[in-house]
Amino acid sequence: MSHSSSPSENQPPSFLPEGARAQQVRSSGKEGERTTTKRKQRLAILLSGRGSNMVALVDSVQMGALSELAEVAVVFSNHPDAPGLATAAALGCQTASLGSVGYKRADYDAAVVQVLREYEPDYLVLAGYMRILSPVLVRAYAGRILNIHPADTHLHQGLHAYEWAFENKLPETKITVHLVDEGLDTGPVLAQRPVDLRGQIRCRR
Repeated sequence: MSHSSSPSENQPPSFLPEGARAQQVRSSGKEGERTTTKRKQRLAILLSGRGSNMVALVDSVQMGALSELAEVAVVFSNHPDAPGLATAAALGCQTASLGSVGYKRADYDAAVVQVLREYEPDYLVLAGYMRILSPVLVRAYAGRILNIHPADTHLHQGLHAYEWAFENKLPETKITVHLVDEGLDTGPVLAQRPVDLRGQIRCRR
């Protein structure tokens, strides 16, 4: 699908790591001169459930802001029956899974690294991936793992972020995109967007 954009829309999204943003090389803009673009960055999207964030990412890759920058190499889940895998397949994405039951965390992540290497991703995007990564996986893709966290990571780390926001009667919370390091939601913040919680139904655990 073709996608026409204004000059400002052609700029790489600001939340992308510098390595990805540097992949897009443009001509000087002279009439008749063709624009040169290096290969698209390959994304592995990791999920555990329905995959609503994954759908938004795939939409952006297929016909949105990431269409000239990235492609989805694989959608992976630690739950072979995760609904998000079927949704990803319906969107035309390659899918893979490996059940995590019975593994020690480091052993599981070592196996995940082997699975993902078959798809040669440049970046991993954690989109509702409900596991804490071990150093084995973090180091395999150091500086190339992004997480979508439903809170300001300076204020709340870990699970149940919306419940935390409601319990503290916050009028709004923030969705944070950050790089993953070996801590729990402690990596550098790349982007944040506020979410108004007023009038919203309280989440239950």
